[in-house]
Amino acid sequence: DVQYNPCPSGYEPDPRARNSCVDIDECEYGIHDCQPSQQCVNTPGAFHCTCPDGYRKVGLECIDIDECRYRYCQHRCVNFPGSFTCQCEPGFQLASNNRSCNDVDECNMGAPCLQRCYNTYGTFICRCNQGYELDQDGFTCNDIDECSYSTYLCQYQCVNEPGRFSCICPQGYQLLGTRLCQDINECEMGTHQCSDSQNCINFHGGYRCVEKNQCQEPYVQVSENRCLCPSTNPLCRDQPSSIVHRYMSITADRTVPSDVFQIQATSIYPGAYNAFQIRSGNEQGDFYIRQINNISAMLVLARPVTGPQEYILDLEMVSMNTLLSYRSSSVLRLTVFVGPYSF
Repeated sequence: DVQYNPCPSGYEPDPRARNSCVDIDECEYGIHDCQPSQQCVNTPGAFHCTCPDGYRKVGLECIDIDECRYRYCQHRCVNFPGSFTCQCEPGFQLASNNRSCNDVDECNMGAPCLQRCYNTYGTFICRCNQGYELDQDGFTCNDIDECSYSTYLCQYQCVNEPGRFSCICPQGYQLLGTRLCQDINECEMGTHQCSDSQNCINFHGGYRCVEKNQCQEPYVQVSENRCLCPSTNPLCRDQPSSIVHRYMSITADRTVPSDVFQIQATSIYPGAYNAFQIRSGNEQGDFYIRQINNISAMLVLARPVTGPQEYILDLEMVSMNTLLSYRSSSVLRLTVFVGPYSF
């Protein structure tokens, strides 16, 4: 039997209160006609069918809304039933609004750069310190061997070091600036081992201790470095009247011909003609004399010489006066030290 319902449509009598009506929840009792894809929403005295979020009603059905069509996302949009998600390209991360993409600072997040990291929009680049070059992997820095690039970086020897290079000099030399070498003057610096009876003679790459008195019989010392052969001594008849000791140093591989030492007469006799010659020490012909005038001449290096070696040259000045049948000579004993290098 159909029970009489005195209440309006969508209501039923309230069993707890006489002569009262309560709303019928059609959604709860399942007496609605909503589609499975729809949601039933109860209302006072009725109900209605709605689509869940992310869907729209087309006819009697709920169809998924493709939010990606509306370009909600800055980079990539992924649609799925009822919703969507935004994704970012590599090097970016999703912002708090879940739509925008912010650049990721990889340098502050452990980027694999070995030395320097520079953040750029969406990525990063690695760079190396001076003296290094970036490896093909884009992250590692390899030392540049500057010494292998040129033989002119250092005057003597180049030493490669991590990220840089340095120049070194041979023993007896010190670095001048960063690449040149200069001789250490042990005599001026007081680092020599010469005694009080010796003179310190500096030359390229070293020094020599020589006796202050180098006069040998029949010569006698008259002043520092000067020996005189007394005319009263019969042994002096065929010997130069005086010997003066001098020292000089030249570098190896010097360009030739090269003026080395100028000889100057200290005593001049009226009417005398002076001639200059190399009396001894030039057996290989490495030097020659170029006479400048009657009182001076130049010692010239004729051939390239290598070191270390030394020459002891007796440079003689012969004075002649044919009218007076006069002839005398004096010698400048020049020790030439040739350094081991061209500097």
